[in-house]
Amino acid sequence: MLTHRQLRYFVEIVDAGGFSQAAERLFIAQSALSRQVRDMEQTLQVTLLEREARPLAMTAAGRSLYADARRILAALESAAANAVHAQRGTEGTLRLLHSSSVPLGTPILTALRAHTGQHPGVGIEVSQAASEQQAEDVREGRADVGLARAPVLRRHDGVHYQPLYEEPLMLALPVGHALTGHTRIGVAALRAERFVATPHLERGGLSHRVAELCRAQGFQPQPAAVRSRKWSQLALVAGGFGIAIVPRSMAEQAPAGVHCLPLDDPLAVSGVLAMWRHDAPELVQRFTRRLVKLFPGATAPI
Repeated sequence: MLTHRQLRYFVEIVDAGGFSQAAERLFIAQSALSRQVRDMEQTLQVTLLEREARPLAMTAAGRSLYADARRILAALESAAANAVHAQRGTEGTLRLLHSSSVPLGTPILTALRAHTGQHPGVGIEVSQAASEQQAEDVREGRADVGLARAPVLRRHDGVHYQPLYEEPLMLALPVGHALTGHTRIGVAALRAERFVATPHLERGGLSHRVAELCRAQGFQPQPAAVRSRKWSQLALVAGGFGIAIVPRSMAEQAPAGVHCLPLDDPLAVSGVLAMWRHDAPELVQRFTRRLVKLFPGATAPI
């Protein structure tokens, strides 16, 4: 079995480009370093390095071991850092995902500030992911909390799905569009328009909700020539490529060149939900309790 020291030595040899350079960095004799690599090769029954090559080259087995060794060493360093942090009262990192249609507005930012203020040793890493992908990442432990746009079509056992709030959907138009003279607009009036984010019933989140609204009015949304399902769809609207139906929180942050109108349809609303594992650590549970309290209308988990 290979040791941590051997993996570290092997990575250092490759990164340094040779035995002598690595020996200088590690402050050990070159002969001792060579012996460690020979022992590794004997243990694995493979050749790791092409010693005659200039510059030093790895074999196929060496390249495989190098990639795995880097990951193992990084994981060990992270584990050691977490142990030190725990000893000092630091509790680790909370990984938060949100969809591009769920902007980090005031309530969510309030939860983040309050949590970091009460737990200064906690780091929070924020990333974007599609609503359906968030559910998978939370289930598999790649993320701790997801903030997704409803509906999430593929539900997983062991994951909480906590509705937080609903907000109206709005129509985003390029400034100067013929419909900008209206104060409200019905979804049926969009039959001939081009959508820069093509709604689809097989996708979750905002895409599914908009597709439902259009289907209820008897038409299939027509795609624009240039499309995006991300925040950049508003930039495409501003560029005149088409229209989009977006939540009010997105409309409020629309760039110059975009005009937003309320939709004249009582069903034109969209919900946001939080997701976390049933067995999430207390660090995560504390954050989600705080988050849910900020939304008085939040219903029971579904």
